[in-house]
Amino acid sequence: MDDDTLLAVLTDVVVAVRAALDGLDDWKQPGVRPGQYRLDLVADRAACDVLHAAGLAVMSEESGLSGPIGPRHVEEDLLVVLDPVDGSTNASLGIPWFATSLCVLDGAGARVALVVNQATGVRYEAVRGRGARRDGRPIAPSGCRTLSKAVVGISGFPDLRPGWAQFRALGSAALDHCAVAEGVLDGYRVVGGSSLFGWDYLGGMLLCGVGVGLTMPTFMAAGSSSLPPQSFATGSAVINMLRQTGLALGVAILVAVLGNVSYRGGGVLAAFRDGWWVLAALAFASIIPALTVLRQRGAPA
Repeated sequence: MDDDTLLAVLTDVVVAVRAALDGLDDWKQPGVRPGQYRLDLVADRAACDVLHAAGLAVMSEESGLSGPIGPRHVEEDLLVVLDPVDGSTNASLGIPWFATSLCVLDGAGARVALVVNQATGVRYEAVRGRGARRDGRPIAPSGCRTLSKAVVGISGFPDLRPGWAQFRALGSAALDHCAVAEGVLDGYRVVGGSSLFGWDYLGGMLLCGVGVGLTMPTFMAAGSSSLPPQSFATGSAVINMLRQTGLALGVAILVAVLGNVSYRGGGVLAAFRDGWWVLAALAFASIIPALTVLRQRGAPA
C-alpha cells in the first residue's frame, strides 16, 4: 500500500470518527475504565472498522491490538497506532482542542501520520521523506533556541520553574505536537509525573520530526556557503561528521554526569545542576573554534 493510499484510508477514518461523534447525544457519559468516555469507545469502533476493512492492523488506546495480524496478512509490515479522540476530556467539556491521531508504522519506523482537530477540521499530515503540511501548506517549527523566550506546551504540571517564558497545558498531546511542528509552540515537555504513550504522540511527533528536518538544508547551506564548488562535498561531510561527533560526545558526557547522583551527596538535584554547568561549559567552549573560523574568513587572502 503506497503512501497516498494510506493517507486516503486515514482520512476515511477521520470522517468515520466525526460521524460517530455526531451520533452521540451526551459526550460526558463515562466509559468502562477511569478517564475514559463513551465517546472514546464509539470513535474507536468506527475507526477500527475502517482500518480493518483496509487490511490494516491497529494498536489503539481504547481497544489494544486488533485486526488482521499474522504471516498471511498482506500488509503485515504495517501497523496503525490510533488515538480515536486525543483530548476526550476537552471534547466532553466543549473545548475545541481534541483530535483523531493516526500514525502508520513500518519496519523503518513512522511512515505516514494524520492528525485532525475534530472540533475545527484543521488537518495536519506528514509522510516520511515528503514533509509536513497543515491543510495542504508546508509547515516548519519556530526555530526558537532560547529557553527564556520559549512558549512550551506541557503534559502534567511542573514541580519547578524550568526557565521558559510561558507554558500552555492544552490537553491534547497530538495537537500540541502539531503546534510545535508549525511553530505556534516552541517546544513540548512531559512534566510532574505525567506520562504519554505512542498513540498520544506518534502522529504529532512525525510532523515535528519532518518539520525539524526542513531546517537542516538551511543549516548545511550556511555552514558551507563560503566554500569553493570543488570543496562543497568535503565541507558538507566535515560538517556532518562534527555535528554527529559532538552529539555523541555531548550526550555521553551529560549522561555520565547525570548518572552519578551520589558522588557529592547532593542526589538527583545536584547531578542535574552539574549537568547544566557541563552544558554551559561546552557551549562556551564552542565559541572558541567559531571565533577562529570567523577570523580566518575575515583575514585577507
